[in-house]
Amino acid sequence: MRGSVALRVLVACAVLAALPLWVRTPSYLDVLIYCGIYSVVTTGLCLLTGYAGQVSLGQAAFYGLGAYASAILTTKAGLPGGLALVLGLVVTAAAAYLIGIPILKLRGHYIAMATLAFGILMYLAFVEFRDLTGGPSGIPGIPALSLFGVKFDTDVKRYYLTTAAALLTLVVARNVIDSRIGRALRALHGSEIAAETLGVDTTRAKLQVFAVSAAMASLGGSLYAHHLGLVSPPAFGFVVSVEFLVMAAVGGLASIWGAPFGAAGITILSEGIRRLMPLLLSGASGEHEVIAYGIILVLIMIFMPEGLVAGVGAAIRAGRRAGAASRG
Repeated sequence: MRGSVALRVLVACAVLAALPLWVRTPSYLDVLIYCGIYSVVTTGLCLLTGYAGQVSLGQAAFYGLGAYASAILTTKAGLPGGLALVLGLVVTAAAAYLIGIPILKLRGHYIAMATLAFGILMYLAFVEFRDLTGGPSGIPGIPALSLFGVKFDTDVKRYYLTTAAALLTLVVARNVIDSRIGRALRALHGSEIAAETLGVDTTRAKLQVFAVSAAMASLGGSLYAHHLGLVSPPAFGFVVSVEFLVMAAVGGLASIWGAPFGAAGITILSEGIRRLMPLLLSGASGEHEVIAYGIILVLIMIFMPEGLVAGVGAAIRAGRRAGAASRG
């Protein structure tokens, strides 16, 4: 079993490594880069919501903190991009831990509302602190990221960087899940009261996973800033938090492997609809794109309620059983 899993992982890595050889169009490469960035953020959200059962509507705030940290530290403080990324990650994780102390005392929908309020406050801070964040115009001129002497100044290089970051976060998440903390999170998701009676420190477990999730969002934000070269408040608003949650739900909250599938699926779906709607419908506008996007999402959640990973896996198993029955 482990050998087959390792083989599938190697095949997947080989396909990801070869993609730039097939995808030469800059706009398509750009979509693949965003798939990697969003996968990093969504992996943290799957840990927080799918395993710990804590619904967050403020993931875009941590995403924005990472992006603005990299932007401010590189353009205004003159720090190297790699150091700015690490500092942004540490600051964001620490901020999440501190605000998590009061927020995570709440339960159910109240946590979602509290994280929503935090996200709105951060968005307003990005807009109003003009001397630091540039206000509505944001911060332009963010340099390309350099790590270990390599400057990621082309789309191909940035594709490999964001894909490596997505794989790294998956490995970290997998280790968290297989650890003692992961077992505590699963117990917490099942019943917080039952977990406490079994000796699980639920407060500490929730704070830890909240900080890890925020750190992953910060990493994604830094990658976004260095890729685009510009950060501005609209990229970190409430709608973006909802989009991250949709990516996690579509991919499958019950599995961290749902994060890359959900991120890639939603990103490619959005771009595909934007490109195809004018060809399919004369005079198509943004409203038509939103309607088509919503219909497809509803169909996915109806026919694959547990997400793409579980749905596709069930379909493959059903096909194998049908094939074995026909041969028998």
